[in-house]
Amino acid sequence: MAKIKMSKKAASIDMTAMCDVAFLLLTFFILTATAKQPEPLPVQTPASTVQTKLPETGLATLTVGKNSVGESVFFGMKDRDIRAAALESMGQSRGITFTEKEIAQFSLIEEFGVPVSGLKQLIAMSNANRNKSGVQLGIPADSLNNELKDWIMYARKASIDLKDKELDFAIKGDAKQQYPQIRKIMDMLQDQKINNFSLVTGLRAKPKTN
Repeated sequence: MAKIKMSKKAASIDMTAMCDVAFLLLTFFILTATAKQPEPLPVQTPASTVQTKLPETGLATLTVGKNSVGESVFFGMKDRDIRAAALESMGQSRGITFTEKEIAQFSLIEEFGVPVSGLKQLIAMSNANRNKSGVQLGIPADSLNNELKDWIMYARKASIDLKDKELDFAIKGDAKQQYPQIRKIMDMLQDQKINNFSLVTGLRAKPKTN
């Protein structure tokens, strides 16, 4: 009896729905992603195997490094409302009035390093110009004009007033930074009864064990 040959047909899969889903996911990730802001004072942090992450909110960072004028300290706050409130308090303490537009613009700046008297000029700059080398030379932190101490105080006050919680602090120092400058920042925090703070490090691989 003769065998009946079945005709072979090429199988096809409609990929339209899958492509639509892929493009929707891609669009979602692009629109919700947060671009990394350039750092006004780049530092190479010391390596460590510790994997503890810093909090995304309620954190202030003191960055210690070197620029064209030597050792400098920059200050950053994670929360926009805390930045705005701290700026208003700093302005009032120095007799400087910031407009609502300037306060709103400052709240977008994650980290800065200029005296209070130079903030209006810094705020008026574009983000690209603001982070150019030589524009920000650090916050005064000496015994005669310690603005950094006041920024810490007003940032803490803003956190308590707005969030009803203490602000967390982290020190981010360059791996080549001399210890006395880091110690100076630690002493400044401890003078304000801040005894718990983090040291920012870069992750390195753990050594292999036999």
